[in-house]
Amino acid sequence: MSAPLSTFGVSRDGGDDSTDALRMEDVALTDIAAQFGTPTYVYSRAALTNAFRRLDAALAAARQGRPYLICYAVKANSNLAVLNVFAKLGAGFDIVSGGELRRVLAAGGDARKVVFSGLGKTTDEICFALQTGIKGFNIESEAELYRINTVAASLDKRAAVSLRVNPDVDAKTHPYISTGLKNNKFGIAFDRAVAVYKQAAQLSHIDVVGVDCHIGSQLVDDAPLLEAMAKIVALADELADAGIHVHHICPGGGVGITYSDEDTIDLNRYAAALEMALSRSRRGLKVELLLEPGRALAGNAGVLLTKVEYVKPTEAKNFLIVDAAMNDLIRPSLYQAHHEIVMASPANATAPKRIYDVVGPVCESADVLGRGRTLAASEGDVIAILSAGAYGFVMASNYNTRTRAAEVMVDGTSMHCVRRREMLDDLFASEMVLTPDLK
Repeated sequence: MSAPLSTFGVSRDGGDDSTDALRMEDVALTDIAAQFGTPTYVYSRAALTNAFRRLDAALAAARQGRPYLICYAVKANSNLAVLNVFAKLGAGFDIVSGGELRRVLAAGGDARKVVFSGLGKTTDEICFALQTGIKGFNIESEAELYRINTVAASLDKRAAVSLRVNPDVDAKTHPYISTGLKNNKFGIAFDRAVAVYKQAAQLSHIDVVGVDCHIGSQLVDDAPLLEAMAKIVALADELADAGIHVHHICPGGGVGITYSDEDTIDLNRYAAALEMALSRSRRGLKVELLLEPGRALAGNAGVLLTKVEYVKPTEAKNFLIVDAAMNDLIRPSLYQAHHEIVMASPANATAPKRIYDVVGPVCESADVLGRGRTLAASEGDVIAILSAGAYGFVMASNYNTRTRAAEVMVDGTSMHCVRRREMLDDLFASEMVLTPDLK
């Protein structure tokens, strides 16, 4: 790991010396493990706030008084405390389900700043979104467009829509998180976009308000993002030629974070480049700029704490068996994703430094949280899996009848449980056995 610990929202009292306990803000992570147990997700309010403010400042400088809105992608981390931090900072929200909309409202978010993405919106979800007065829908298919018009008509409301166009731009990221190629399930084909916009403009209860795209996630090169932005600006010009004038343009999210030693996108340069793309509009577009970041705001604001249960050296390989598993953090198993793993406990002088595979107790060979990690660890030590603030808890499951982790928010010297650990009785509560007389 060549990136400093501060990149990952943590620090040590004595710098990078592994003899010191790992801290988040002013709280020792071992104190959190002692109070709340493990595995536990821990988030830094300061890191969430600073990530938002860095992006906000970059956009403010680039836009020079012109309107913009940061719509946090709720799917990255949907804990109510996290959403509340962003709501208090003035964020909008990008959602992909009715459940996420309910979360935003419960966390104090403003429905008028919510955009509803996702390609499988149900009638009930559309109805709820219209009744709450969201900012608009990102349309993923022609069938969805007609359904939203029908639901809006039944409620005597008008639905504000953007098409999520698929610009066929290669994000050069993992295929599971690439969304902007023509063979992906998302969006409307770029060469169909104008025709579908013309259809939308003729529908009785639809207001065309924007152009949207999203090409993928964990991008560390802004070239694909800027290529997509240029294409949707050109599309907005073509729509204006046809008498369809949009009010906003959104190139989506996807800005990546440092998981190990990656160079990431310079936000000031990126914001300036987006503004430059808008300035090249041949129609002189005067529009609001929307962004839909998730990982970029939450990813390095969280860690997953886990305890070493067993040290298992073998002839072929050494294993650290910990109490977190692929059901707690599936990214390494699903995406072959890398997360840095460091000692949260102070170093134990009696523990030899070895190269380990860090593995969980789930009955799958894929249950590996990190391979080839050099650690000096003993049974009972606490280790921290970094960059776990996005796509961590939200993708957790109860596989092997394992309860989901607790979530804790650190705020300066304080630590607050923002989701209690599940109990086994919680897992059984909605299940039932057949009664003896059931035929």
